[in-house]
Amino acid sequence: MSRSFITVTEELHDYVVSHGTPPDELQQDLIAETARATGSAAGMQIEPEYAALLTMLTKLVGVRHAVEVGTFTGMSSLAIARGLAEGGRLTCFDVSDEYTSIARRYWARAGVADRVELRLGPAAEGLAQLPDEPYLDLAFVDADKESYGAYWELLVPRMRAGGLIISDNTLRGGRVLDPRPDDTGTIAIAAFNTAVAADPRVETVLLPFSDGVTLSRKL
Repeated sequence: MSRSFITVTEELHDYVVSHGTPPDELQQDLIAETARATGSAAGMQIEPEYAALLTMLTKLVGVRHAVEVGTFTGMSSLAIARGLAEGGRLTCFDVSDEYTSIARRYWARAGVADRVELRLGPAAEGLAQLPDEPYLDLAFVDADKESYGAYWELLVPRMRAGGLIISDNTLRGGRVLDPRPDDTGTIAIAAFNTAVAADPRVETVLLPFSDGVTLSRKL
């Protein structure tokens, strides 16, 4: 079967961004502050087009109950909070008070602070304390890669039928094809990808978008 792939150059990426919903002034401020405040760690922030996708998916699913594992400075949580249905709530799990202090300021500026609850501490412990019944509409996972499998097993039983789990960084720059023995994060993600693809509780597509985005819909 013949296949056609597009190499995304910097120019083509700029074209993609300019032909979608652009980042607003607040998002541009958050991008700039994240770069100033976090240095090399700023690469953990999702791209503007990714934020637009999160908002759209949140709206399409009609999300009222959402969780986020890994908040950093708040770009993804801001995107999800903006897409919530009336009365919707987002619970964020992160271990850094320093980084999430930036997020809190931008939630306030965007007028969505009342929709977001931040819980500082190990995410697995926090997820285990959520209600056991399947009530979550959306979960976004973008945290320590070695724990993706644990997060998955805590989240799937709590997702309602039709709920969506979005797992980030599932291609690891292409390294999932042949992980180095010392690259524990990529080894964990490769195992995670295999397990998710075989999980009968969900239907899944892995998109070659950003650094790999896996969308899993609860059956």
